Amino acid sequence: MANQDEPTPSQPALEVARRRRGEDDAPAPSKKGLLLVVLLVSGAAAIVALAMSGMTSNGLYSRKIDQLVAQRSTFVGRQVIAEGLLVHGTLAKRESPCEYRFTLQHKGVEMPVRFAQCVIPDTFRDMPNMDVEVTVHGALQNDGSFEARKIEAKCPSKYEMKDRAKKGELAPHAQNAPSL
Repeated sequence: MANQDEPTPSQPALEVARRRRGEDDAPAPSKKGLLLVVLLVSGAAAIVALAMSGMTSNGLYSRKIDQLVAQRSTFVGRQVIAEGLLVHGTLAKRESPCEYRFTLQHKGVEMPVRFAQCVIPDTFRDMPNMDVEVTVHGALQNDGSFEARKIEAKCPSKYEMKDRAKKGELAPHAQNAPSL
């Protein structure tokens, strides 16, 4: 009688090798596949960690003037976007040092703003019969004033200006700010 482990002419050598290893044994995973999985998982974890840390440290708050003043202690020293209307008669340019100062208001609450640059948007003008909506980017100071690093003035649409022109109003960029 022939030994079962030895191949016979009717059984190829490969079949015997399978029987010795065991029918249920799965092939070992390749090291390249395992390395690829580890790299993908660690890369995804790194991207999620960077996204989470970036969201918490660089978040900007956008508030109306009345909300910003009411929550002053929360926003002092933080980068904030503030929105309000220009208070008529408060826009003034200072020559030395070159800066603009003005006051914004919303719902009767006012906040003084200082913009330490010489150039302002063309649409940022004090027009007597026109409300100028202004957005300032910067930081709220301890004294309640706002140090702006960027100014955006809402420009009325061309259709809105056509209606205003029919009523005799001027464009918001028609006058310059008075100097201090």
